[in-house]
Amino acid sequence: MTSEDALLDGRVRLRQPTTGYRAAIDPVFLAAAVPALDGEQVLDLGSGVGAASLCLAARVAGCRVLGLEIQPPLVALARDNIALNGFTGRVEAIIGSLQSPPPRLAPGSFHHVMSNPPYLEADDGNPSPQAGKALATHEGEVDLNAWMRFAVNMLRPKGTLVLVHRADRLDDLLAALRGRVGEVVICPLWPKKGRAAKRILLRGRKGVASPLTLLPGLVLHEEDGRYTPDADAVLRQAAGLG
Repeated sequence: MTSEDALLDGRVRLRQPTTGYRAAIDPVFLAAAVPALDGEQVLDLGSGVGAASLCLAARVAGCRVLGLEIQPPLVALARDNIALNGFTGRVEAIIGSLQSPPPRLAPGSFHHVMSNPPYLEADDGNPSPQAGKALATHEGEVDLNAWMRFAVNMLRPKGTLVLVHRADRLDDLLAALRGRVGEVVICPLWPKKGRAAKRILLRGRKGVASPLTLLPGLVLHEEDGRYTPDADAVLRQAAGLG
């Protein structure tokens, strides 16, 4: 069973499973943080049904996005979503894993790589009995270090890696990226003013040695639950995050 949902205030239509992992706001913020330009190539690792790929394509009209996903049913839905949104020829979804990537994925060929990797380590908590959701949320045979190594390997020199991940795994992310990217910028996503961040956006560049920058971050909700103007600009108005 699938549902059809809307992202970016209806600019993107998204068909996705009614059960298991479902795309929400994380892929929207991920896509908003990618500094893609017209004509540039972007790889979306673990692309699922294509939420981040479609949001980026909707915001940057001239970029091309290739999504890599290990689950065939999600790739099939992603291809339907690409056609549904009129992005055939500019956005593509292919089946493959980081361990056995398709031959067409040549190292060093992408201007940007974006990813929403599994948030939990393999032994952290109880994986969902639904295989698809477990793959999306828990690291399996490919741990975070291997995931980051593959992502950076796909980048051109000085290319950009953009991630959305759990704030409590920031130390793991930085350890996995040490010596691989520099000019790291971290943007916390605060649920409400005064609350601890649960998610962070991280951006870094391959082969660049500039120091890390910690941004003030973005508050997602007002006290009454409404999105803040800054969050609304990203989620509904397709604004980018600098």
